[in-house]
Amino acid sequence: MKNYLSILAIAAVGSLAAFSAQAAAVKNIVVVHGALADGSGWKAATEILEKRGFNVTIVQEPISSLADDVAATQRVLDMQDGPTLLVGHSYGGMVITEAGRDDKVAGLVYVAAFQPEKGESLIKAASAIPAGKMNIRETKDGKYLYLDPSAFAADFAADLPKDQAAFLAKSQVFASKEAFSAPVGEPAWKTKKSWAIVATEDHSINPDLERQMAKRAGSEVTEIKASHAVFMSQPEKVADVIEKAAEAVGK
Repeated sequence: MKNYLSILAIAAVGSLAAFSAQAAAVKNIVVVHGALADGSGWKAATEILEKRGFNVTIVQEPISSLADDVAATQRVLDMQDGPTLLVGHSYGGMVITEAGRDDKVAGLVYVAAFQPEKGESLIKAASAIPAGKMNIRETKDGKYLYLDPSAFAADFAADLPKDQAAFLAKSQVFASKEAFSAPVGEPAWKTKKSWAIVATEDHSINPDLERQMAKRAGSEVTEIKASHAVFMSQPEKVADVIEKAAEAVGK
């Protein structure tokens, strides 16, 4: 009888160890950048996460339409070899709210991002609590929007060194009006656990709006004193939230 109980105990320990290994298996991170910037600004946060054992992939979506950007994200999700944490910054929050319904997505992290309800577009969501006057301009063809380079630092990246903010202004990704006016479908945050980072010094999305959307979604909130470019100015703190979320969805 003793031997039988010992065998059961060993088997139970082995099963628990296997379960623990499986529970900690969410190592894939897919990041969807926001409008007016590309994925290169995530370099520092990516390097931090990779040193912690995560596999990070950045979606370089075209911001030509919400459907195009969701499709670009889906292509990257299809490449992942297991459960994945989906991260979105700013407009990227619109994208992950749609793309996050994919079965591979274990959880969502909104970084100074929009967390829309069903039927909301970015323009509709942003109008709930405006951020103030942003220096948004139209391209000559009237189809795309960009941030006036002379105001980019103040509106988007006030806590970055001047040279970094200047380069972001020069390399910004223009956003189509179509992308900003498209409504989302059933939000992924209604069925997936979510986290939200509120950038308390954000001049692009009102921090109170970030708080309101996160509360509505039932997201776990972390506030970071930073500009809209929190992913660049505070990469360690952003990586901490992403790591915490990855660990939680793996349990």
